[in-house]
Amino acid sequence: MIVDAYLPAAQAQAIALLTRGDLVAIPTETVYGLAADASQATAVAKIFALKQRPTSNPLIVHIGSMAQLNDWAVHVPHLAYRLAAAFWPGPMTLILKKAPWVPRCVTAGQETIALRIPNHPAALALLKQFNGGVAAPSANLYTQLSPTTAQHVEHSLGSELLILDGGPAQIGIESTIIDCSSGEVSILRPGMLSAEMISTVLGQRVNYHAASEIKRPGSHYLHYAPQADCQLLTHERLATEWSVMDLATTGFITYSCDIAWSSAAKVQRLSSHPAEYARDLYRALHHLDQQRCARILVELPPTTVAWYAVHERLHKAAGLSLG
Repeated sequence: MIVDAYLPAAQAQAIALLTRGDLVAIPTETVYGLAADASQATAVAKIFALKQRPTSNPLIVHIGSMAQLNDWAVHVPHLAYRLAAAFWPGPMTLILKKAPWVPRCVTAGQETIALRIPNHPAALALLKQFNGGVAAPSANLYTQLSPTTAQHVEHSLGSELLILDGGPAQIGIESTIIDCSSGEVSILRPGMLSAEMISTVLGQRVNYHAASEIKRPGSHYLHYAPQADCQLLTHERLATEWSVMDLATTGFITYSCDIAWSSAAKVQRLSSHPAEYARDLYRALHHLDQQRCARILVELPPTTVAWYAVHERLHKAAGLSLG
């Protein structure tokens, strides 16, 4: 059931469900999350069951304020506080040493926990009233396309779930995950919060470290995937080959303006700006899935650093290694 996330009655209903150990879909600025009270192991187990997600995959715990950080994490380094002061609320997840009481199902048995404060007014209002942490991975079936609208959630998980509709996600891809659990700071999952931005705040170089021993969300080789077969093509290949494709069963995602598409082609033209492209990427993939495309051909964006997070999502969607 989709309800307005800003209605006090909807917020109260969501808090009641969370308190008694049930699930609620909530909006964030990145993607919609499937939320449960992170302090209740039985509630967290419902997330894994509904998403069909392996329990070896840890969850991100969303909190409502910096004051809650030390409830969930211990031995928080000063670098983590600097990052939190700069980027929370926002699309940044910190990996820290977990507090002893945190249920191990939340962390997939690890001694670390993933935490963030989302930058969405309805989510923040809910979290502050709830006054606890909610585990909230993306509200979709495991490895499938993340939802950026309430309607995407309902299509994936059904109408029996309470879904708080906070409008389209403004960032559109998942948060940057930063490991601060040891002396080194590294990025385990890219997002629209870039390595350059993080390095500037810390005054030191920060690198991507996808091969870390720490399990983190989104690490499966196939992730963020539409139902259609997703293939990545260079601009040159797409421009020369699209016209020989079966246009009835093929969808296209492009950012270029110099391809003379026919009116029969199912084309989603996205922005040439990386942040705007990221915001609309999952929406475009959802749209082509709903048009029953058997395959989706995506024009590869530029290979500059600003596009790194988009490339990571596209390669995962196609079941490819980014390298």
